[in-house]
Amino acid sequence: MAYHKVNADQRAQGHSPYLDNDELQATALDLEWDMEKELEEPGFDHFRLDSTAQHHLGNSQSPDLDLEPIQPSSSPKGRFQRLQEDPDYISHYTRQAPKSNRCSFFRILKVFCTALILFIFGIVIGYYARKKCPSPPTSQEPNNPQIYHEILKEIKAENIQRIYRDLLEFPRGDDDADLAVKIQGQWRSQGLEDVRLVNYSVLLDLPGPASNTVTLQNSGECFYPSGQQCSTDPKTLHSQDLLYSYAAYSAKGTLEAELVDVQYGTVEDLIRIQAITNVTKKIALLKLGQSPLLYKLSLLEDAGFGGVLIYTDPCDLPKTADLADKAFMVSLNSGGDPSTPGYASIDGSYRQNRLNLTTLLVQPISALLARKLVSLPEDTAQRDRCTPLHLPAAGKKTISLNIQSVTTYKTISNVIGYLKGAVFPDRYVIIGSHHSSLQGYGGQGWASSTAVITALLQALMPEVRRGWRPDRTLLFCSWGGTALGNVGSYEWAEDLRSVLQRNVVAYISLHNPVTGNSTLRPVASPSLQQLAAESQSFNCVEKARCPGSNVSSVQIQGDADYFINHLGVPATQFSYEDIKTSENSSFLSEALFPVPATKTEELDPSFSLHETIAKLTGQVTLQIATDPVLPFNALDIALEVQNSLKGDEAGVPQLLAVASRLRDTAELFQSDEMRPANDPQERAPVRVRMLNDVLQGLEKSFLLQQAPPGLYRNILYRLDDRTSQFSVLLEALEHCKLHQSNETVQAALSEVLNSINSAQVYFKAGLDVFETALAGKK
Repeated sequence: MAYHKVNADQRAQGHSPYLDNDELQATALDLEWDMEKELEEPGFDHFRLDSTAQHHLGNSQSPDLDLEPIQPSSSPKGRFQRLQEDPDYISHYTRQAPKSNRCSFFRILKVFCTALILFIFGIVIGYYARKKCPSPPTSQEPNNPQIYHEILKEIKAENIQRIYRDLLEFPRGDDDADLAVKIQGQWRSQGLEDVRLVNYSVLLDLPGPASNTVTLQNSGECFYPSGQQCSTDPKTLHSQDLLYSYAAYSAKGTLEAELVDVQYGTVEDLIRIQAITNVTKKIALLKLGQSPLLYKLSLLEDAGFGGVLIYTDPCDLPKTADLADKAFMVSLNSGGDPSTPGYASIDGSYRQNRLNLTTLLVQPISALLARKLVSLPEDTAQRDRCTPLHLPAAGKKTISLNIQSVTTYKTISNVIGYLKGAVFPDRYVIIGSHHSSLQGYGGQGWASSTAVITALLQALMPEVRRGWRPDRTLLFCSWGGTALGNVGSYEWAEDLRSVLQRNVVAYISLHNPVTGNSTLRPVASPSLQQLAAESQSFNCVEKARCPGSNVSSVQIQGDADYFINHLGVPATQFSYEDIKTSENSSFLSEALFPVPATKTEELDPSFSLHETIAKLTGQVTLQIATDPVLPFNALDIALEVQNSLKGDEAGVPQLLAVASRLRDTAELFQSDEMRPANDPQERAPVRVRMLNDVLQGLEKSFLLQQAPPGLYRNILYRLDDRTSQFSVLLEALEHCKLHQSNETVQAALSEVLNSINSAQVYFKAGLDVFETALAGKK
């Protein structure tokens, strides 16, 4: 039997508190008795109720109940549910135990009191938590000019000067690792939490144990590159100025040959020289300037020269410069680690055997030594009127050139700081400086560069601590290995190429911000020219020195190279420099002279010029990083293209036709799709993101597959301010004169044509995307 009748005596031992009168107990006994009889009827044997099921109907807490073992129900729904679903069971079990109203009242009261206590407790916790924790930042307009003003006013000349002097006092070793760690510490002390050191092992070409020499064969006189006569004095032998007067990655060895004066090494110069003499394995005397050094060396190498002596003509230098007796250092590296061309120098990378980047023995010399080589009378240099140096036609000089630089693997360090954006954290605005110099060569430009970027960071962080963030992520970068061919920036960018191609929005360069004090020189890619010009109107500290300087798109030195020429990223740079004394002064900055540590403070004793550069850089950076729509001008690109096609060369009319279509498309894009830049009502998030993606890629269409040595792959940048045409077309025309072949010109025209057409198609595709998206919404 599955159920036993429970008598009153057994019930009394542990009766339920709710069955506290005779009526309720009787009701319960009757219920139990009815259940017993029901289960004994035929047809109900399948009901096997265990003790736990019936404990709820009677006294379930008595330990003395003598119940037979009950088999568990096989129903997957459980025992109680099985009984409730049976219709016969429901028909028999019709009476319910009466409930106490008093019990219900106390239950309700208990629930109410518990809820009230929890409510009050929650209010108390919320009050103290809000009082203890900082309140969330108030919503701020991302491109609020007031925020710009608050940040820029914190950039002060005295702060830049203090950082600059602190950097110069830091003891430096043979490499830049210790200095990189110091910069990392400085940035972290300003509040930038995510600052990383990124190291690469790269092949560097460094000075040998003794200085290179030039010997006159007819007299036997031996000279160091500075013009000083060779000496056995140990102090002279190991002078840093002498050791670092060399051309990095030049061929090594000794060459004895006739000296040939090629002036600036232009195509006209080479045609003139080759018409009168055989230049094979001879040594060229070459002036720096007019065009990139690597381009001129490639022409000399093709012509058959065996060596080159490079110097700067005093007539091309600023009048304030006193560099006649100074040799200098140059790098023949077009960019990155020569042993891993096109890919990063990470562990496991294949290392190519490229100890020399040219077959030429290349040596920089001072103007003083150049004057001795051409036998120029000493009184010529004393005249008020400068006379350019040249080797007399009647004079023949045979010299012996000895070069012994050493290639070795060393570690360079980059410092990368991240300030994450609040709206578009996957879009990067990069501000780049450098901390690489060779024992004072190139002056203290690295210290100026680092001081300015650190001061900018110092001004930003107070607003960040108050809750402000730029829309886009800011990357603060200090590069290593810049003097030897932008090695640090190239390796980092090659390492992260796939990410940077997609994410980098702009590059703002701080390469040598103050090299003179005569004029402000803003350089920007065409899409950023308008922004760079506008930023000058309200950020010049000394108005007389920046009266709205013209912004140009010309080739610049420094670590912006990879971002401009391999990623097609819009870039800009502000710097102060001396006024060029001649049209040949272009590309003189390729020479790194030994400059005393006091030179920068002589140029800018109050550091007001540094402050101006910092504020101009900060203004442009903030607008690019915080404007909802990127402040890039598509129409300016089309106008720059049209201006670069002035000329009557064959093929130009066809280029002008394509350029005209590009301008029409750019005008439509600028007038129609740029409305969100001026009207907040037009700034639907999807539309803004699509628009910014198009703007970000405006200049990528103008990258050539390959360019002549020293020339930019990005054809939007001209060689210098003297030229207005595409540099690749100019070079092709020069090549045509030298080799009497039109093939190079046709190839260059085709490359330019395809670039312009690709840009027009890109703009048109951007318009189509917007039209499709808007049609879908309608």
